[in-house]
Amino acid sequence: MNSNTIRLNITLPKDLVLSLDQVAGHRKRSEFIARAVLEKIEHIKVEEMEALLTEGYRTHQTESIAIVNDFDGVAEPGEAAHEN
Repeated sequence: MNSNTIRLNITLPKDLVLSLDQVAGHRKRSEFIARAVLEKIEHIKVEEMEALLTEGYRTHQTESIAIVNDFDGVAEPGEAAHEN
């Protein structure tokens, strides 16, 4: 056993284990479960980050609109502000 691993004793429904064995094979259960858990953790972290970003955008929405309004009417770079 790898020194960077921890042995767990988990309980899963029989039908799930049968499906797991069909997909991963009896000898590859641990590897398959480890990958699945890692993917789920990464998915949760992405969802958490998206929620934080959304909240940040909502929090600063009024400030952002005020900044845009401050620059309303200012010429874009490269535009000539010619008035004759």
